[in-house]
Amino acid sequence: MDSGEKRLNELGYKQELRREMTLFKTLAISISTVTLFTGITPLYGSSLLYAGPASLVWGWVVVSFFTWFVGIAMAEICSSFPTTGSLYFWAAHLAGPVWGPFASWCCAWLEVIGLIAGIGTQAYAGSQTLQIIILLCTGTNKGGGYFAPRGVFLAMYVGFTIVWAILNTFALQVIAFIDMISIWWQVTGGLIMVIMLPLVALSRQPASFVFSHFVTASDSTGIRSKPYAVILSFLVSQYSLYGYDAAAHLTEETKGADKNGPIAILSSIGIISVFGWAYILALTFSIQNFDYLFDVNNETAGTFAPAQILYDAFHGRYGKSTGAIVFLFVIWGSFFFGGLSITTSAARVVYALSRDKGVPFSSFWRKIHPKHKVPANAVWLCAAICVLLGLPILHVNVVFTAITSICTVGWVGGYAIPIFARMVMAEDNFKPGPFYLGKASRPICLISFLWISYTCSVFLLPTSYPIKFDTFNYAPIGLGVCLTLIMAWWILDARKWFKGPVRNTDEHTGKG
Repeated sequence: MDSGEKRLNELGYKQELRREMTLFKTLAISISTVTLFTGITPLYGSSLLYAGPASLVWGWVVVSFFTWFVGIAMAEICSSFPTTGSLYFWAAHLAGPVWGPFASWCCAWLEVIGLIAGIGTQAYAGSQTLQIIILLCTGTNKGGGYFAPRGVFLAMYVGFTIVWAILNTFALQVIAFIDMISIWWQVTGGLIMVIMLPLVALSRQPASFVFSHFVTASDSTGIRSKPYAVILSFLVSQYSLYGYDAAAHLTEETKGADKNGPIAILSSIGIISVFGWAYILALTFSIQNFDYLFDVNNETAGTFAPAQILYDAFHGRYGKSTGAIVFLFVIWGSFFFGGLSITTSAARVVYALSRDKGVPFSSFWRKIHPKHKVPANAVWLCAAICVLLGLPILHVNVVFTAITSICTVGWVGGYAIPIFARMVMAEDNFKPGPFYLGKASRPICLISFLWISYTCSVFLLPTSYPIKFDTFNYAPIGLGVCLTLIMAWWILDARKWFKGPVRNTDEHTGKG
């Protein structure tokens, strides 16, 4: 029995899942969930348009700085509570016996909402990238290339979701292997792109343009307030820099999780912070014509600014788009790896909440596949809900805006509850793990909580004016309906029987 399993037993849980993940495998899954390309690529164009390159470039630095506070606070808690329920388990124990059940309930459902929507973001962005790859391979927008219509786009979205569910049902060892490929895929591919793209481009933007040029596109976005435009330009960084808690979701499957979990969380933040900024700089320095990026008549139909930057660079240098297509395939692979990892995390949270009887028909969703030892029913529940989220693609243009906002508010909002509970609890009631902040814990938690609150707020803002049916941010409505139902369930029924994480061992020792 290693230290992680020993601590799990102290907390009242027996080992059910296979504990075979090494630090490297856990780090690979964590990085695959955050990923180098999947956050930056789909929102790069809109953030660039809001307030020009300066806000986008420096926004990454600002967001990375505050993300470290959140990551450090979570690493300390993860070291003390290495369980697969992670955040909602933390919330229950840190909030104490009186508030623990309610804190756990809120945190668990925010996690579920965020992670399932996260699968949708990867499926949507992966489909968008594949759509552009097909367009460039068949002749570009100017040359009569094939631009997938809504129905085909939805079929791609559903296809990704189903493939991820199948792999998570029957191939946990394959997933671990794929995630090892993923970390090298992204690090190697990212390095090559960051170095090669500015070299291939016929011209490069001056440093003054990249680091200090500020311009709003009020005619395109309808946003005339400069501070508001800057706030929206930061969204790409805020959307990209979360998901590092994936390491915490896998702690019951990780060797020495009380040590390796925190290491994986902080290492993934460090790697993505550095590589993400380098990727943004490479794209921005390589812009050939700022206005042409968003022209609906350009080669990528004005829908995907990073793809147009790649096309302009390689076609301008070599007269063909092969290099751009290769790099777009690298980016597409990152979306595939990210969606696969997020599906893994989402299923683990649904399984853990079902194990604690917090989901309708819990006995069905908590079942472990007898052969593969994975929560297969939970996997397919997540996939089915993700498919339903994508159905509006057939009629609405702002599906991605809504899904990303719901994903971010749910996912990041789930971080706030255990961090707040850790901040206000009596220090004597906290049993630290190997990673312990001591007196620095409370100020770090305070900064983290305030930053998370700000992040969740800005993702509910309108992103385009005037507000119309096809420009409205539907995330507040979607979240409002979900959270109202969840709170009503709590008030009317769940508070009478839901007590938070339910121990599955006969005896337990130690403080919780």
